Amino acid sequence: MDIKAPDLGVDSAEVSEIMVEVGDVIAKDDNIILLESDKASVEVPSSAAGKVTKISVAVGDQVSEGMVLIELDSDADAKDDTQSADTENKTEPAADKKNEPQDNQQAEKQSDTNAAEESTSQPAKQASEQAGEQVGKATTHALPDLGVDEAQVSEIMVSVGDMVTADQSILLIESDKASVEVPAPEAGKVEKILVQAGDMVANGQDFIVIIGEGSDSASNNASESKADSSESQASKPAESTNKTESDKQSDKSQTTDEPKQAAKSTTNTNATNAKLTEAQVNEKMVDIYAGPAVRKLARQLGVDISQVAGSALNERILKEDLFAHVKGKLNTQKAAPASGNGVSSSLPSLPDMSNTEIWGETEVQDLSRLQKVSIPQLNYNTLLPQVTQFDLSDITETEKLRGELKGAMKAEGIGFTILAFVVKATAYALTQHPLFNSHLSDDNTQVILRKSVNMGIAVATDDGLIVPVIKNVQDKGLKQIAIEIGELAVKARDKKLTTKELQGASFTISSQGNLGGTAFTPLVNWPQVGILGVSEASMQPRWNASKQTFEPRLMLPLSLSYDHRVINGADAAVFTRYIATLLADPRRILL
Repeated sequence: MDIKAPDLGVDSAEVSEIMVEVGDVIAKDDNIILLESDKASVEVPSSAAGKVTKISVAVGDQVSEGMVLIELDSDADAKDDTQSADTENKTEPAADKKNEPQDNQQAEKQSDTNAAEESTSQPAKQASEQAGEQVGKATTHALPDLGVDEAQVSEIMVSVGDMVTADQSILLIESDKASVEVPAPEAGKVEKILVQAGDMVANGQDFIVIIGEGSDSASNNASESKADSSESQASKPAESTNKTESDKQSDKSQTTDEPKQAAKSTTNTNATNAKLTEAQVNEKMVDIYAGPAVRKLARQLGVDISQVAGSALNERILKEDLFAHVKGKLNTQKAAPASGNGVSSSLPSLPDMSNTEIWGETEVQDLSRLQKVSIPQLNYNTLLPQVTQFDLSDITETEKLRGELKGAMKAEGIGFTILAFVVKATAYALTQHPLFNSHLSDDNTQVILRKSVNMGIAVATDDGLIVPVIKNVQDKGLKQIAIEIGELAVKARDKKLTTKELQGASFTISSQGNLGGTAFTPLVNWPQVGILGVSEASMQPRWNASKQTFEPRLMLPLSLSYDHRVINGADAAVFTRYIATLLADPRRILL
């Protein structure tokens, strides 16, 4: 028996892997060959059972629909031939006995019976198919876009067997600087949880299996229909040996179409839930030469498959390549403390502090996760030639204006602080001095100017400092800015910030508010080139030239730190003075 290539959906595909050998005994639907086209990998199943006698293609061959892939020695074919021969032998004597009229009558009766059986079984078949379409199948769901390369599973909020509703929080994911609750992609029963607390997960990774609602009743209907059909079949003679060649071709076509229909159903289900399916992930990485099983393993391991070197033909990636990549990464991480990074590489190891006579009593306290992930980012500052420019802004009149407006704002539940004025004035200054709203290119030959102002606002939490981002501040008024500052501060302290709310900043403001202090030196948050520090405002005597006397004025300390590779001292002084002038009279922004 020849096993031929089914409809591949493309004109031709390349044989990437042959999964059987001559002499292997395979079952129907066993995968025999792996074909790869430009954008997908397809595992071709066998349409029959038997022993492999010949493999008609080789790795690297181009195959198309209808081409012979392998040849089988099928026991079923031999049995069919034997049964056909027996039937012919039994029929000939009947003809010799001149019973043709009686045989014809029986044949007509059998034909009527077959037609009635087919008519009876057709509704049951249709009902079974409809029930199969309506049934809430066990569907494996992938994680949505996390906005980061990887994140840690902090908490699993459901258990196997729980009934969940759509959008119910089922997983708590912690990235470098935020906690994200992952909602249930559909309503139903939790069949299996594919991750554990503490696992590092990546975008598109399978994390849960859910049986959709209505599966029990639909399954019962399908079972009843199947039972009725079975009883009908049991009451009639078996006709499997009487199938014509066209019937076999129809069955083969149906078998070939089933994987496509299943794949289409899965794609539609995941598209409805707006999740990344394996096919969608593959489409994003069309240049990566790897099969579906390898891609799935890469997601489970949290490996960026685009960074893995393939060792097979045409640089195809195998599972062994993934394992070797992970092993290499682990060895690199182990070697990292020895080589060090940033400042730590130039410092000796801590002395042995076990001697209490010298060092006294000590206690080891773990850093918070936020502090740990901040250390590599802070180490970048050792590579930046950073300078800080200090200035004072007379915000006496601005504070009066804030006092007049804050009552109405408070009635609306809005906290209206001086920080809203600082954000607005700084955003306007950045539009007038775009060099401060830029990034230095990797090769240090170009400056990338940002067209919009995305303002990072440093917020102190119990776990450490976190910097949510207000997008497009240049287009927002004081009231909207005050609202977003309040919302982001609450989310930061409650660990409810999303990853998108922590990304994309072009400039940062760090305000110490009423914590005290007259000035400080904030650290530039690479790849940004500047950060503005705001200290506590205080009443100070200022000379009034027109009145020839000192007056008490509310002065706000400003500290601008900047990357000296991009910004020189004169530009920094002008920029800081410009912000101070805007804060002294916000009406200038309206001009």
